[in-house]
Amino acid sequence: MAQILIVDDDHTIRAYLRAILEGEDGHQLQEAQDGAEGIRLYRAHPFDLVITDILMPIKDGVELIMEMTETFPGVRIVAMSGGGRGLEASFNLDMAKDFGAVRVMTKPFSPEDVRRAVADVLDVAEK
Repeated sequence: MAQILIVDDDHTIRAYLRAILEGEDGHQLQEAQDGAEGIRLYRAHPFDLVITDILMPIKDGVELIMEMTETFPGVRIVAMSGGGRGLEASFNLDMAKDFGAVRVMTKPFSPEDVRRAVADVLDVAEK
C-alpha cells in the first residue's frame, strides 16, 4: 500500500483514479487541483508516488515535474495527458519524461493501465 498524490484539474479524472487505486489496491490517496497545490501538499507530506496531468491552470504538469525533481531528488512521478491532438499530446508526454517523469500514460486509459504503471514504478523504487 502506497501513499499517492493525484494532481489533475479534472475532478472526474481524480475520482476515477481514486476508485481504481483505493478500492482494490488499497493505496491511500490525496488530491490536488493544480501543480501549485500539488507541490504544497508534497512539501507537507512526501508521497511514494505522484500522478500528474500535464495541461492544468496555475502550474502545469511539466512545471510541477521540473520543480519536484529539482527540489525532491528521487521523487517518482507518472505523467498523464489527453490534451492536444496527435503529435502535441505525444510531445507533452515526451517533455514530461525528459524532465523526470518515470512513466507516462495517454488519456483515456484503462484501470489495468493505471494499475500496471503504478505497480511498475513502485516496484522499481523498492529494488
